[in-house]
Amino acid sequence: MKQYKVNKTYLDINNRIKSGEVVVVTAEEMIDIVKDEGPVEAARHVDVVTTGTFSPMCSSGAFINFGHSVPTIKASKVWLNNVPAYAGVAAVDCYIGATEPCEDDPLNKVYPGEFNYGGGHVIQDLLAGNRIQLKATAYGTPCYPNRMIEKEISLDTLPNAVLCNPRNGYQNYNCAVNLTKKTIYTYMGTLKPKAGNANYCSAGQLSPLFNDPFYKTIGLGTRIFLGGGTGYVTWNGTQHNPSAKRTTDGIPLTPAGTLWVMGDLKQMSSKWIVGVSIQGYGCSLAVGLGIPIPVLNEEIATHTAISDDKIFTQIIDYGHDYSNGISKSYGQVSYEELKSGYINFNGEQIQTVPLSSLVKAREIAEILKKRISQGKFILGEPQFTLPNSV
Repeated sequence: MKQYKVNKTYLDINNRIKSGEVVVVTAEEMIDIVKDEGPVEAARHVDVVTTGTFSPMCSSGAFINFGHSVPTIKASKVWLNNVPAYAGVAAVDCYIGATEPCEDDPLNKVYPGEFNYGGGHVIQDLLAGNRIQLKATAYGTPCYPNRMIEKEISLDTLPNAVLCNPRNGYQNYNCAVNLTKKTIYTYMGTLKPKAGNANYCSAGQLSPLFNDPFYKTIGLGTRIFLGGGTGYVTWNGTQHNPSAKRTTDGIPLTPAGTLWVMGDLKQMSSKWIVGVSIQGYGCSLAVGLGIPIPVLNEEIATHTAISDDKIFTQIIDYGHDYSNGISKSYGQVSYEELKSGYINFNGEQIQTVPLSSLVKAREIAEILKKRISQGKFILGEPQFTLPNSV
């Protein structure tokens, strides 16, 4: 077992939170602390590092229980504001997916489609206090004889509503360009022809999994900031790929780890859970996510001091290669370069476009820092951490 000069436990740190003695800094603040003091002294001095990210996360949605009718019903099909929800759960339970478009949406019939309303917008409307039109149909049974109900619902009237996101917080993601001769519309946004722009989606040095690259503190039961409320990591996310190639600092160079997260929708805010329309692609949901990293030792202190100039991603062609399953990198760029607004590509300077909000990521890290400092947020010790190999 590796020997550390600093050894703290979750109990130690939570006791310091409860006593008001805890020292909390954001991931950006930690960079200078480790640079000035070194990782050992930083680990002695700092107890918790907060992170944050806010960006579209398509693999998101909500389980909703809309309550029994009289006579009772076993819903087989459900619509919320004319957006289909999956009803194959139980009598009056359904799952509304963030990317499900409105039933009468023209989609891409007139290209590029606008996708003005979908599952993500339904979730945001619920959080905003708006009333939602629910329609449910059924085939009828002796115990559930009703065959159709229509009613208005709101978040306050729902017995239960749980945000359940199977894949959030991607640990790194591609930098997208388009090497074809025509504009394309993708989940990475609009990409101009002949590499006219480069789109990326990460908060870089503030992003949660960049600050714990080997998942030493993140796993089943980790308490997090989710959508303005408190949520939990409940499993590794779908497409979790911790075996991606990494830098000497342990940072993956391609998409790697992901998180499955859940939380009580009734605690959340429409400021941090926002329906998104992506032209020519579809609907999505922008999710505010923040994870506190307990500084248990100097190794974790070192990881939480990662900076944008040491975080790299690959330039991928979405015009031809991506859709044809061709895995090819056209270069490697740092998040310091991406955040500067321009990168050099094939001898030319091209504009970069973030899909992730750095302003909101910073705000989330600050909110989480304040909640912990005020004793309003206690760390959740994971029952086991995320898989770090496959």
